[in-house]
Amino acid sequence: QVQLVESGGGLVQAGGSLRLSCAASGRTFSNYATAWFRQVPGKEREFVSARYWTGGNIVYADFVKGRFAISRDNAKNTVYLQMNSLKPEDTAVYYCAAGRWLRRSPSGYEYWGQGTQVTVSS
Repeated sequence: QVQLVESGGGLVQAGGSLRLSCAASGRTFSNYATAWFRQVPGKEREFVSARYWTGGNIVYADFVKGRFAISRDNAKNTVYLQMNSLKPEDTAVYYCAAGRWLRRSPSGYEYWGQGTQVTVSS
């Protein structure tokens, strides 16, 4: 059974940093794309960043460029999202996802984690 488990969310002041982790189990994701999305109540799930597990293209939403960085640790089968210079508008539930192709749309991903809350206070 494939599982993606996020961790690392929490409460942080504006300007602070958090690192989210997404631990994958149940299969190898070497041929998959992994992505981070976020969602606030009443709004659609929003693309944040994505990369192929093995490297290649790395893409970011415009609103996080220069502040967030996606990376992975093969040995731990884990993808990370380093978030710096956080703003109150970054407050959301953050989800990791995995799918066969790198897409900006949530519908392109087969596997999802349960989400982790990030709250940025002003």
